[in-house]
Amino acid sequence: MTQARPRQTLKVQLTSMRPPDTLPQGSEDIALVLYPGIQSEVVMQLENLGDRPLGWQSDLKGALPTGCQFWQQQDGDTDTTTLLPRQKVFISLSFHVPADFFENQFALQRDPSLTLNYSLHLYVYTEGEGEGDRDRGLVALCPLTLYVRPNGVYINFLPSIFRQADFTNRFLSIFEKTFAPTLQTLDLLWAYLDPLTAPEALLPFLAHWVAWELDNRWSLEQQRRLLRYAVTLYRWHGTQKGLLLYLHLYTGLPLDENLPEAERHVSILESATESFVLGSAPLGSAAALGGGRPYHFTVRLRPRQSDPIDETLIREIIERYKPAFCTYNLEITPLPDASNE
Repeated sequence: MTQARPRQTLKVQLTSMRPPDTLPQGSEDIALVLYPGIQSEVVMQLENLGDRPLGWQSDLKGALPTGCQFWQQQDGDTDTTTLLPRQKVFISLSFHVPADFFENQFALQRDPSLTLNYSLHLYVYTEGEGEGDRDRGLVALCPLTLYVRPNGVYINFLPSIFRQADFTNRFLSIFEKTFAPTLQTLDLLWAYLDPLTAPEALLPFLAHWVAWELDNRWSLEQQRRLLRYAVTLYRWHGTQKGLLLYLHLYTGLPLDENLPEAERHVSILESATESFVLGSAPLGSAAALGGGRPYHFTVRLRPRQSDPIDETLIREIIERYKPAFCTYNLEITPLPDASNE
């Protein structure tokens, strides 16, 4: 919807970038719909029809919606209030209503009726730079009506004849805002079922879902990782691979299996030497009788000095996850902070 009010040498034209679908019959005002949280604009076009420079000013008068922000910005790199002969400029009149406009209790206390339509007036003045036109003069008086409306999508599913009624949109918005939290939960249900993104209050339910007992000695992030891999730990229970994963989830140390054994942060060494066999080695100072303890392994951890770990909890993890007939040794060698790899 546009409206032009030429006078003398300055032409003023307003264009609403978001006009309402319907207007009262016989209304000639420039109308702009404001959706909470979304910026809306009215473009003002100024054109100097004269042969000399012309100064101009604008002033917006009237009550704005509660919390509404208004600013004026000229297109281009420069913002000038003087028009050269035959020059045309475009000015953006921007309005922004807070996203919580309809829920703001302070706004309701100030205005219990919650006004939705606001009538404003835009005044445009000129200031001539020649000798005979120095006084400030009113060039245009443009009525501007702001309609604050909820931004809904339910109305788009109705036939066009029903969308023409403003009451229908506001009525359907009541149900849309009411059901919005439920619909958002359904759309993001996967995030509620993933231990890494689920709300903290939902973690006990997820732990019960996989029959895992939460331990308060574990940090929140450790518990999330543990629940994420709980089924995998069940599958690998009693294996070296499973114990390495369990220790990795608690300590946060990398599983750098591609590195040499002496450089790994988490490693498990098994006793795999041969028992006493005559004929395979000469008797003397280099010979050894016996091949070590059967079903025995050594767990080596190399954490950072700045990140100490609970040795008691480490032993509980090993006792819970190893086969009952196995024995083990635990070696914890802290690394200097400057050597983290």
